[in-house]
Amino acid sequence: MTVQTLSPSSASPVDTLFASLEELSRAQREAGVRLARELDWPRAGLGVIRMLATCGQVQLTDIATKLRVDASVASRQVSQLVDAGYVRRTVDADDRRVRLLELTESGHELSEHVSARFAELLSTVFHDWSEQDLAEATHHIRRVAAAITTIHDEEGTH
Repeated sequence: MTVQTLSPSSASPVDTLFASLEELSRAQREAGVRLARELDWPRAGLGVIRMLATCGQVQLTDIATKLRVDASVASRQVSQLVDAGYVRRTVDADDRRVRLLELTESGHELSEHVSARFAELLSTVFHDWSEQDLAEATHHIRRVAAAITTIHDEEGTH
């Protein structure tokens, strides 16, 4: 399916950026769905797996904050991962009221597999991009994400 985009001459730069962000979001979602289907696992849980692999032991509220979802959404995703044996809940040694989450051995294996598949997918998709092209794209994507999350965070604190 081809999606019609606004031509630069008929749209303002903001409209064109918005359309481009929508296209990127759809493409990212499609890639995530494809990978989740391949792994026979819900796409939403993959973000939790990747976060725990990067951050180590964290609380549920940390997951919700980092993934920018409601705590109830994070809790549901974590519960699925716990039930599947990829994540375990532990008690903080310093404060027994605090529950921590961490990857199990199976969770680490899944994380490595997910990372390898993402790397393969991205290598295929961007095979004809130079290192400079990739670095520039990374810079601009991070800049856009920071601008959006900064304004969202500022609005949330008022």
